[in-house]
Amino acid sequence: MVRSDHLATIDSMIAVVWHFWLGLVLLIAGVGATVNVIVGYVTKVSALKYPNRRQRNAQK
Repeated sequence: MVRSDHLATIDSMIAVVWHFWLGLVLLIAGVGATVNVIVGYVTKVSALKYPNRRQRNAQK
């Protein structure tokens, strides 16, 4: 005799798939935010070291 509480239900299977995709979206967003912070920092630091023409003219 098979107990009904051990059978996989469609609700539990959808929850697993939903959590997988939610985790994937959050992972991609987290990696994108991290890359954005790193690129922004490097851009800001290199702009201080190598100013463009408008920044050089503003310093005069």
